[in-house]
Amino acid sequence: MNSIKTKIKDISDIDLYLKRIAYQICENNHEEDNNLIIVGIEKNGKILSNKIFEILNNISNFNLSLMSIKINKKNPTNKISSSIDKKKCFNKNIVIVDDVLNTGSTLIYAVKYFLKIPVKKIQTAVIINRNHKKFPVKADFKGISLSTSIKEHVDVILEGSKQGIYLS
Repeated sequence: MNSIKTKIKDISDIDLYLKRIAYQICENNHEEDNNLIIVGIEKNGKILSNKIFEILNNISNFNLSLMSIKINKKNPTNKISSSIDKKKCFNKNIVIVDDVLNTGSTLIYAVKYFLKIPVKKIQTAVIINRNHKKFPVKADFKGISLSTSIKEHVDVILEGSKQGIYLS
């Protein structure tokens, strides 16, 4: 793996992607029930979901809720924990947010977590969509699709002075 990180997008690009994703969420849910739960996968997905939640609060009339789930990304079959009882998602529309969709493992286990209760609809949102999936999962809303080699690594940094998207 290449140890040199190249910044390919900065935080202003990420903010534009989040705004576009929020508008797409509005467009795709305007005829649905007014209840919408934004779920962030810790750590970066949680940060992104907070930002999407804020944007949606300003541009929509949804009855919004925010929650986060914690998944062991190295071993997603481990127990998943959530910030609120998932029973509160009963019969609601859900948008699951993460930073990078690579193999699809994390996202598919997040979706599986919510399939244990009846929900109206589950959608997914990511900032970066890569094409190296091992699982049949897709991003309903994405900031950017990156064509990278399997050996390349994408990092999304959302805190500190080096915020942006990096390729190494």
